[in-house]
Amino acid sequence: MSIHHGQMIEKVIRRNGHSINDIARLTNVNRRSVYNWFSSSILKPEIILNIGAVIDYDFSKDLPNLGNDSNAKIPDAEEQNWKLKYIDLLEKYNALLQRCFDRA
Repeated sequence: MSIHHGQMIEKVIRRNGHSINDIARLTNVNRRSVYNWFSSSILKPEIILNIGAVIDYDFSKDLPNLGNDSNAKIPDAEEQNWKLKYIDLLEKYNALLQRCFDRA
């Protein structure tokens, strides 16, 4: 049976007393992204490593194969920045579309 990454991460975050706001701020994403992580059965290793780094938790204890991915890395600031800007732009676009549909 495979481990549901999002549920396991949510359990660790909540058990250790971290708020969703703190996780979002420390990982430079919005709250919706954090909730999306929680609902994802599989997350990229770099996301898991990044969350672990900001909450000072070693997820390799819970996910032994996490360290076996030679491509796993914490994204550098520039790479993370453009991804966050892109996600933010998509979320704004979706909100604008929703408002247009709500008016119709």
